Amino acid sequence: MKLPNFIVRVLAGALFVGLLLGGILINEYTFAIIFSLITALSLYEFYGLVEKDAKVPVVKVWNVVGGFFLFLGTFHFFAYESTIISFVPYIVYLLLLFISELYLKRENPIQSLAYSILGQLYIAAPLSLTNYLVFSYEPGSYHYVYILALLIFIWVNDSFAYLTGMAFGKHRLFERISPKKSWEGFIGGAVFSVASSLIFAHFFPNLSTPIWLGFAAITVIFGTWGDLFESLIKRTLGVKDSGNMIPGHGGILDRFDSTILAIPAIFVYLSVVSAI
Repeated sequence: MKLPNFIVRVLAGALFVGLLLGGILINEYTFAIIFSLITALSLYEFYGLVEKDAKVPVVKVWNVVGGFFLFLGTFHFFAYESTIISFVPYIVYLLLLFISELYLKRENPIQSLAYSILGQLYIAAPLSLTNYLVFSYEPGSYHYVYILALLIFIWVNDSFAYLTGMAFGKHRLFERISPKKSWEGFIGGAVFSVASSLIFAHFFPNLSTPIWLGFAAITVIFGTWGDLFESLIKRTLGVKDSGNMIPGHGGILDRFDSTILAIPAIFVYLSVVSAI
């Protein structure tokens, strides 16, 4: 018997969130497994869209492997306070990526290279910076609080932006790219998300309350831009979802579009805060 779409959506969402939280909360190795897999699957979806909908040939598997190397290299760099040696496999990937275009005889090799590098900058690099978040709370030791906070702030923002937008939304936020988003929804989601940071400020006082409030505010702002940027990509390519890996929810990239710009923004924010 086929399950109703709503039940499939709920079960798939619960399984996805359970695996994600389990990977974050258990230890650094489960974190590395889950997030390296998310990186690889997101890249696989992105390069699949490039080949299928943008009609640009890329070496999809090699580019996915490259992003995987970048994530593992960054993990090794922060977990073991290593040196540039951690990134040797990724440097080899980049060298072979450029050299390969000499032999593939493509009509437009520059375009293929541009899309290949875009995937690395847009997806692999931000997701690799999650390693900074989990090893910066106590340098050299794993701690989940920053990555957990970022994800919760995004989830709270998305949920309340939807609810307040449905109830009060009248003024379009960015109609050209995402016609359904409203300023009322953005403000409602931001208020609840920033308010939720007070919980983290209470239980994790290593950051002061104003710093936690700023953490949430930056996550909301850049998370919204991340969501809009993925919408721009999909609208440009004429697709609704990045994939169908999560039944009822679309692709992996659809679930992490908000985090992709929020992660490097928080990396900069925490780096500046720690330097003051």
